[in-house]
Amino acid sequence: MQNLYVQLAPSLVAIIELVLLFAAAALILFSYRRAQTFSQYSSRRLSFRRLECTFTRIAANRGLAALAVGFAVIVLRAALIPILGIPQPRWNDEFSYLLAADTFAHGRITNPTHPMWIHFESFHIIEHPTYMSMYPPGQGLVLAAGQALGQPYLGDDYLGEWIGQLLVTGAMCSALCWMLQAWLPARWALLGSILAALRLGILSYWMNSYWCASLAALGGALVLGAWPRLRRHPSMRVSIFMALGLIILANTRPYEGLVFSIPIAAAMLLWMAGRGCHDLPDRPVLHVTLSRIIVPILLTLALGTIATGYYYYRVTGDPLRMAYQVNRETYAMAPYFIWQTPRPEPEYHHEIMRQVYERELAEFEKYRTLSGFFPGLGWKLKSWWQFYLGPLLTLPLLALPWVVRRRKMFLPLVICVAVAAAFAVQTWTLPHYFSPVTCILYLLLVQCLRHLWHWWRPLGREIVRAIVVVACAMILLRVSAAGVHARIEPAWPRGNLERAAILHQLQLRPESQLVIVRYGPHHDLDKEWVYNEANIDTAKVIWARDMGRNDNQELLEYFRDRKVWMVDGDSPSPQPLPYPD
Repeated sequence: MQNLYVQLAPSLVAIIELVLLFAAAALILFSYRRAQTFSQYSSRRLSFRRLECTFTRIAANRGLAALAVGFAVIVLRAALIPILGIPQPRWNDEFSYLLAADTFAHGRITNPTHPMWIHFESFHIIEHPTYMSMYPPGQGLVLAAGQALGQPYLGDDYLGEWIGQLLVTGAMCSALCWMLQAWLPARWALLGSILAALRLGILSYWMNSYWCASLAALGGALVLGAWPRLRRHPSMRVSIFMALGLIILANTRPYEGLVFSIPIAAAMLLWMAGRGCHDLPDRPVLHVTLSRIIVPILLTLALGTIATGYYYYRVTGDPLRMAYQVNRETYAMAPYFIWQTPRPEPEYHHEIMRQVYERELAEFEKYRTLSGFFPGLGWKLKSWWQFYLGPLLTLPLLALPWVVRRRKMFLPLVICVAVAAAFAVQTWTLPHYFSPVTCILYLLLVQCLRHLWHWWRPLGREIVRAIVVVACAMILLRVSAAGVHARIEPAWPRGNLERAAILHQLQLRPESQLVIVRYGPHHDLDKEWVYNEANIDTAKVIWARDMGRNDNQELLEYFRDRKVWMVDGDSPSPQPLPYPD
């Protein structure tokens, strides 16, 4: 039985969702067969119709509905803190984003290279020409804003930074509602944003980690929501929203954002040239196009470009050179796209870093072969499906053949095809890489739900209602399981709790601390301990790599006033031990 649980554990939530879905389907069919006539069946659904009328009245106030979705996500997740806790960073990307947040929160754009930088080298950061995260600045700014809005940096629980993640995830759900309102009737837009909030906004890793996903999804929603509004009523305000969405995409996920934006830009150019589809309004006159669309977008993009270029100038010394490029050229052998050629092996100062980048190279070499490409593509599709859809949201896709015939859905489908092709040639793809296109996924899903509702009566309506009920039930079930410590998914709070506990323990001591971390021969390459704050010398606790007794000596002399500890990161119960004299 234990072996069976281990095999099912990664998919246990999806399995439970599937069981609930089958139970709902059986209940619908049983109720339908017991009713002798359609009128008897419909009379039993009066309570649903009353709720739906109330729902329609709420959705009619579009601005209030969009704000209510985001506010509900923020309030619900904040109310669950006693059960789910505050997430702790676990992955290299999260620590990198937190480094950027700490830098911005202290009023700096980047940090000088530390004299002892070789002892602090880690993943997804750069040490030269400055010490900074390798990622674009968008997510770091969000986390820094949360730190400013919340309380000062605590180190042990990252509450301030998580407030930024909480707020931006709520804003993402509101932006999805706003976007859907431009494409669909108001009540369907509200329904789609609620489903997105239940799937992505409360219990997913987008909310409960420090990855850059919610912000990129928000940017995509702003761009896609602005386009239909500009076609109907050209507006300077909506044009600025579109430009802000493009700036967000460029500073979160630039590659995916570029692929996402090109079809929309092409559609806009065709429309302004008077060659759009026949169902589009006539193109506006030239002075309206210039004053309300082109000039606001170009001015906003120009300001964003200047700001981004200045950021990279300060970080890398070149406004056209991203920190990501510096990091990959310094450490990586495997390129980002499968048609590229691997780089020569660089000089590594730590064996653990060599192992990580050798693993990357092996994955790249495997993925660029036919025998590795298709299994890798299958893994990408499986992880994407499990995160965004699961059994519950796969059911509406029964109506997809009818949705793809609608002329209105042509542009969203083109964007999906373009993004899918862009993902296929990447060496690595994680679910949040798709985040800019989340808005299109939910647009297509809600269109499918509308077809089920209108064309498959009465069972189609019951399917739509069952999807909403099961989505709510899954939230209640998962929260209840977390409250009673039932093992249906990884325990809450999430993150590297051992490192967090040691950090909290050492911060309570009166003196400043230096922690030297060593790993065993079978170290988990994705569980890194050595990350530091932006200003290393003033940090209460500093983390460094064990480089051997002789090489450690220069670090000990530099920090001679600190208490020095040794931590075995691969111990079953890691504890700080005094560094041997």
